[in-house]
Amino acid sequence: MRAARVLLGALGAGLALWGLWQMRDLTREQLTSEAFWAVGAVVLHDAVLAPIAVLVGWAAHRLLPGPFRRPAAIAFIVWGTLTVAFFPTLSGQGGKPGNDTVLGLPYVLTWLVMTGVLIAYVVGDGLRRRRSRSVATGARAS
Repeated sequence: MRAARVLLGALGAGLALWGLWQMRDLTREQLTSEAFWAVGAVVLHDAVLAPIAVLVGWAAHRLLPGPFRRPAAIAFIVWGTLTVAFFPTLSGQGGKPGNDTVLGLPYVLTWLVMTGVLIAYVVGDGLRRRRSRSVATGARAS
């Protein structure tokens, strides 16, 4: 396990150095923008996203039956990632007026369909887990 940690640490350090090397030709304005977005991402995560995730997890634990909790947690992680990735288009900030080719796809519809797929996954997997739990309990009772 120690060798794997050292290898992963070296790989991460190498990738960080490569990223810094790629930034060598950026202007001061671009570097300032990069720093602003990096700090903003940390603040956004720690001040907004993490507390929301904790509250949703707490509520799901209190409200959902046991077999539905794990699939709901998985779906929430995927849904949150999709929502963050789709945010520029969902908020209307991702396109250029007069150029229909930039955002020509139905992003809102795609996001809604993916949300529906995740809800179907939670319901389906939760019911499957409930059924397998009741079968296992019934087998022990006989």
